[in-house]
Amino acid sequence: MSLNTQLIRSLKAPARPVWEEPPSKAGLTAKAGFLVLCCLGVLGPLWIVIVTSLSPKPVIDRVGGLVVIPQGITFVNYTELLSGGQVSRAIMVSLGVTLFGTLFSMTVSVLAAYGLSRPGSLGHRFFLMTMMATMFFGAGLIPTYLLVQSLGLTDTYLSLILPSAVSVFNILVLRAFFMGISPELTESARIDGAGDLRILLTIIMPLSRAVLAVISLFYAVGYWSAWFNASIYLTDQQMMPLQNVLIQLVQKNTEAPTGLQQAVRTGQLSALGLQMAVMVLALIPVAIASPFVQRHFKKGMLTGAIKG
Repeated sequence: MSLNTQLIRSLKAPARPVWEEPPSKAGLTAKAGFLVLCCLGVLGPLWIVIVTSLSPKPVIDRVGGLVVIPQGITFVNYTELLSGGQVSRAIMVSLGVTLFGTLFSMTVSVLAAYGLSRPGSLGHRFFLMTMMATMFFGAGLIPTYLLVQSLGLTDTYLSLILPSAVSVFNILVLRAFFMGISPELTESARIDGAGDLRILLTIIMPLSRAVLAVISLFYAVGYWSAWFNASIYLTDQQMMPLQNVLIQLVQKNTEAPTGLQQAVRTGQLSALGLQMAVMVLALIPVAIASPFVQRHFKKGMLTGAIKG
């Protein structure tokens, strides 16, 4: 072997690790097949629920259960559910709790995160350690219930908001994001005479739209999907949110929501179709809100998690 050949080989770049090599055709095919299976696993049940909710009662009776292939479309299940009664009232309760609960939770979380992000604030380390301790130690269900009862919050809508109003994890994410904002911006505003509230509203929050959108989605989905607080703090069925009505229909084998049971018994409506329609109504708000927040999700979570 000539000296030139050895020199050329020695100058070649070392072999790259396996994970840095371009994927083979077999690897690409396997990845594509796996992703298709995952999509089918997610979209398949959703498709069946939607089709069953839109199918006429004779089709559901003929199939004997869930409908996979559409054989006629009717919106009678949705019109009956939304025409008044238990489900329409439960939707309004869930919307109200989600709206006001998210607003309250975001207000408290932003104020707490901003205060904890200022190293010189009063009691900064004590409050931070105290809040972090609650992530690992809790009082338990019975003391929490007794506290809510002693405050007179049972059978009120506040019992659906206050016990789970604040997430320490969300506060820590907001704090990390706020600490990553250049301190020169806040110092220049403070020199111009701006106070903490004005700095928060005019500088910190506009620069934190991504993480605020993500945390708002977390709170909103949590309030919309919550059912446990209502099951232990509420006894009035007229105050139940949508998720609890759905539990009564699916888990407790209630044939239909209050007000529509007679129509099911007489054969005018399908109990299974009504159940699937309630499921779809419970999914719609999250499905509508998620795409608008999705573009902020990566930036908000990653930046808030690694900065500071």
